[in-house]
Amino acid sequence: MADNAYSNGPCREYLRRRGIRHTIPGKADSQAARLRKGSRGGRPPGFDEERYKRRNTVERAINKLKNSRAVATHYDKCGYVFLGTVTAATLVIWLRA
Repeated sequence: MADNAYSNGPCREYLRRRGIRHTIPGKADSQAARLRKGSRGGRPPGFDEERYKRRNTVERAINKLKNSRAVATHYDKCGYVFLGTVTAATLVIWLRA
């Protein structure tokens, strides 16, 4: 999944070639250009609005985690210590909600 900034052809082609499912909304100017071309404009790329909403929810949760300085700067050297830091930050977010 990606945001509007990655809606160009090469990005979509790369994801398709790698077998990665994507939900990238088309830009308004790209949609208008496709309509102007008529039948030569091709079909619009697939866009699942429900998947995009879930992506946004996950992105906001990650941004909340990054508000914790220890998570954002990744001071911990060991993976298991960093996992504990992320878990602690997640618990703080959950308890405040």
